[in-house]
Amino acid sequence: MDNSFYLLENLIHFTNKRHKVIASNIANIDTPDFRAKDLRFSKVLDKELLALTDTHDRHIRSESEKFNKNTTTLESNLIWADRNNVELDIEIAKMTENALLGEASIKLLSTRMRMFKDAVRRR
Repeated sequence: MDNSFYLLENLIHFTNKRHKVIASNIANIDTPDFRAKDLRFSKVLDKELLALTDTHDRHIRSESEKFNKNTTTLESNLIWADRNNVELDIEIAKMTENALLGEASIKLLSTRMRMFKDAVRRR
């Protein structure tokens, strides 16, 4: 078996974690001094999904560290008078993008599982 199950599982966990972070941002939209947080998908791609596997001596070795699921980054966009930087329309856009990514991941995982079931039945 390949590692697509592992990668898709991590992607689903990532989207769930990011959803919680974005929901927290929205819940704190009126909290003074609150700074919006986010999880960056590009970090997952760089550190987890596209990590190189060296199967030959001449392959390039990946020096990147694994994605830490507990790491969030502070958003550094404009700050309002109450020193809060949460913008509802941006957070809703992030949540929509994240939901689409999560749905696509689940669909891919379900398709992979169906393919393996079909392969086992045909043996």
